[in-house]
Amino acid sequence: MNLSFFDQFLSPSMMGIPLVMMAMLLPWLLFPSPTNKWLNNRLSTLQIWFSQKFTKQLMSPLNVKGHKWAMILTSLMMFLITINLLGLLPYTFTPTTQLSLNLGLAVPFWLATILIGLRNQPNATFGHLLPEGTPTLLIPILIIIETISLFIRPLALGVRLTANLTAGHLLIQLIATAMLVLLPMMPMISIMTMMVLFLLTLLEIAVAMIQAYVFVLLLSLYLQENV
Repeated sequence: MNLSFFDQFLSPSMMGIPLVMMAMLLPWLLFPSPTNKWLNNRLSTLQIWFSQKFTKQLMSPLNVKGHKWAMILTSLMMFLITINLLGLLPYTFTPTTQLSLNLGLAVPFWLATILIGLRNQPNATFGHLLPEGTPTLLIPILIIIETISLFIRPLALGVRLTANLTAGHLLIQLIATAMLVLLPMMPMISIMTMMVLFLLTLLEIAVAMIQAYVFVLLLSLYLQENV
């Protein structure tokens, strides 16, 4: 019984064909396409307003060189939010609960920020490995610690997103199962459990958006150190 709770995290397939790519590409169909009209509809206007606000907030700490990343980071933010929110619907699959996908997103972006730093400002990039004024005896230890922390960054990005979404989905399924089991025996307790489930669902909606924002925000902070 307990093992079946994790079946929701298995990659869906049909006739032996994995459907993960379909689950990742179909959310893009929900975004309205721009038109040639002078006035857009409310949905397009809301999407443009949100993209502009988020891009402005994300790019404000960066210098002009870092503004080249505005489009790709905003697109990544919208992509993660859409996948996370659609994964909360019944009979759907959340690709971001897979650690392999999250690491596949985190490692290339993190590596790109490091390579940009090594190309544009190699002295400052290597200078981050050793704080100024460090005693001579502590220099080898601090360099090793800072190097390990540098390489742990993409792992932390992927694990954070995976763990938060996986824990939320498991809690929702556990509480929903408890509500159905308690319904014939203790209806009042089942109704109270249903209220807890409703509040947890609202919390998971917030977590789905916040985790996507944190993922992109940390990438922008890594970029800020290297541009």
